[in-house]
Amino acid sequence: MNPIQYTIVPKNPAAHLFEVTLTVAAPDPAGQRFMLPVWIPGSYMIREFARNIVTLQAFNAAGRKIAIEKVDKHAWQAAPHDGPITLRYEVYGWDMSVRAAHLDDTVGFFNGTSVFLAVEGQADAPCVVDIQAPQGAAYRNWRVATALPEARGTMRYSFGAYQAQNYDELIDHPVTLGEFALGSFSAHGVKHEIVISGRVVGLDMNRLAVDLKRVCEAQIALFEPRTKKAPVDRYVFMTVAVSDGYGGLEHRASTALICNRGDLPVVGRAEMTDGYRTYLGLCSHEYFHTWNVKRIKPAAFAPYDLSQENYTSLLWLFEGFTSYYDDLMLVRSGLISPSDYFSLVGKTIGGVLRSSGRLKQTVAESSFDAWVKYYRADENSPNAIVSYYQKGSLVALAFDLSIRAQTGNRKSLDDVMRLLWQRYGRDFYNGKLRGIEESDVEALFAEATGADLRKLFREGVHGTRDLPLDALFEPFGVALAPEPATNGTAGKPSLGARVRGGADCVLAVVHDGSAAQKAGLSAGDVLVAIDGLRVTGSNLDALLARYLPGAKVEVHAFRRDELRRTEVKLDAPEVTRYTLTASDGRGPGKQWRERWLKG
Repeated sequence: MNPIQYTIVPKNPAAHLFEVTLTVAAPDPAGQRFMLPVWIPGSYMIREFARNIVTLQAFNAAGRKIAIEKVDKHAWQAAPHDGPITLRYEVYGWDMSVRAAHLDDTVGFFNGTSVFLAVEGQADAPCVVDIQAPQGAAYRNWRVATALPEARGTMRYSFGAYQAQNYDELIDHPVTLGEFALGSFSAHGVKHEIVISGRVVGLDMNRLAVDLKRVCEAQIALFEPRTKKAPVDRYVFMTVAVSDGYGGLEHRASTALICNRGDLPVVGRAEMTDGYRTYLGLCSHEYFHTWNVKRIKPAAFAPYDLSQENYTSLLWLFEGFTSYYDDLMLVRSGLISPSDYFSLVGKTIGGVLRSSGRLKQTVAESSFDAWVKYYRADENSPNAIVSYYQKGSLVALAFDLSIRAQTGNRKSLDDVMRLLWQRYGRDFYNGKLRGIEESDVEALFAEATGADLRKLFREGVHGTRDLPLDALFEPFGVALAPEPATNGTAGKPSLGARVRGGADCVLAVVHDGSAAQKAGLSAGDVLVAIDGLRVTGSNLDALLARYLPGAKVEVHAFRRDELRRTEVKLDAPEVTRYTLTASDGRGPGKQWRERWLKG
């Protein structure tokens, strides 16, 4: 089969325009159809990438125009034609995120789903893409970073030709263009590269390489404890450092990340800051996806249909379990202490229990509704939905502790992940495009562990009861206790609302049954005064700290342009996180806990 030829050039960085050329040697003579994906795997929301195509024209081999028309929101149909056909189109890239495309005079980045039209009927054809440099002396030091294999004659990190076995592989390798810091390390014999673009002063690349090596080797050993064989021949961590940002998106041999530049490690400073720990957790999360969702997939994703939503009720398993293992791998690799890990778990527990949406939606339902609810969150989301990331991670924790307790710590959730890998993931890209059917999951857990997990599936996955974490922690010598929010002031009463800071005190979320809701306050209201004293986004806590829980206060607030007055009876202090305390005690608790945390 003739390869499909793509060329992409940052044509006008100041206008944020990529120019893409696509040549099909043997188009459908009845009229070739082209399609741009409407979503990107890993981010479950219809994003309509085709809206960023500015101009599009079609030509024959002689360079004469061929008629082509847009037939729906993301597809084009060329007129019947014999012989090669070439499309030339411009793509606007001004999305500084991990999901789409971005271009300016400092950095370029794109996912294939945003820029490469698919040739319908030729999804299995090999693809070659020529990545060209922007014109001008200002770009003479630009390079290319991608996990796409280089075609013959192209040096790594250079502009030139790159290749993919098919369209699915082409769009699963994001590309960074520009000047960037570069580091590398070997994890169980496989080269891993680190690309950091954006302005970062004093970056400690050596420390980052050492730390990521420990995380990657721990994950490789989890899935392949005997062979220590990674699922890739090469892996690339690509990060754009900005003033304020956070996010990541997994790919089969790389990940695209965005972080605060202040979160990256600095030469001469050895402390583990909260920001750096968060960044390492993000890297750990996306790397774990190399197995869990990029190769171990739900049946609905094998293969993806990029023209519409792909519904599955299993995101709690693929995102939630990955969220459980991301921080667990930090403690197993020795980068954080068990007490630091317990603090992270306690924060997650507090976040889940704080929102009443957990009592109304199961994690299976949350997974299915991701397209219309989780990725389109609004001011009422905490009262209506549960996060399959956060609660999914607690479900994974509950499964792990239950399995260990029932089997005397001989089996664990690790055994479940290894079975899923062996049966579904290891050969996924070797012609066995098989995903997990939702009806098979419970049986797979039982097969891997021999534990009776039916109640946990019924109540934790398909029910809305709170997980019995107190009882599950007990055999491991861990006690769970609520930790009321203080904001520096013990016993501070609560409105039961979240606010946006700033000059104005705007209610962002009003929780179900809270003092604010009972008093008739709503999200979007701007608090003006409490008992005659002005309220701002920065002094609310200090004002409330002067009252006791149960006190009644007079609140003035604007709703749109109407001033309202109401009386609020303040709630008890909110519980925003939980404390996990380990004790040696009697019995096997300490030994079981160490085996859980060390793997």
